[in-house]
Amino acid sequence: MKPTVYVETTVLSFYWDDRPDSAHRRAVTREWWRTEQKRYDVYTSYFVLAEVSNPVYPNWEKVRQLADQIRVLEVVDEIEGIVKAYMDNQLMPQGYAGDAAHLAMASYHEVDYLLTWNCRHLANANKNEHIRRINRKLGLLTPELVTPEQLFKEI
Repeated sequence: MKPTVYVETTVLSFYWDDRPDSAHRRAVTREWWRTEQKRYDVYTSYFVLAEVSNPVYPNWEKVRQLADQIRVLEVVDEIEGIVKAYMDNQLMPQGYAGDAAHLAMASYHEVDYLLTWNCRHLANANKNEHIRRINRKLGLLTPELVTPEQLFKEI
């Protein structure tokens, strides 16, 4: 059985980001997609699909096409309560319920890795213990919160 990965919006975004200051993240994301994604069962969610379907989103059509290739996890009724618990416990600042939804989906579905370039609210070592503590209270497992740079197979 392959390990599982939940791909969050920022990963898909950087795949198609053409800004000069995004060149490194774009290159790493594309390399991960080309060489590593086949090692995992890759999932996303309707939260991601909704975010990348916004026509004001840069390169949204290309990003959406990439997202459409990924299996989508089911949004169950419990997700709303998990997101609320995350917000109530200040895992995410007010206004960042989307980040909380990604974490809730990956945690609820017991995904091994949440892949993200969001190092402020998700892949942030300073938040890991707080996230684990809240998830333990909720009876949830916590995925490893990693960037594509951190999820390459060691050769």
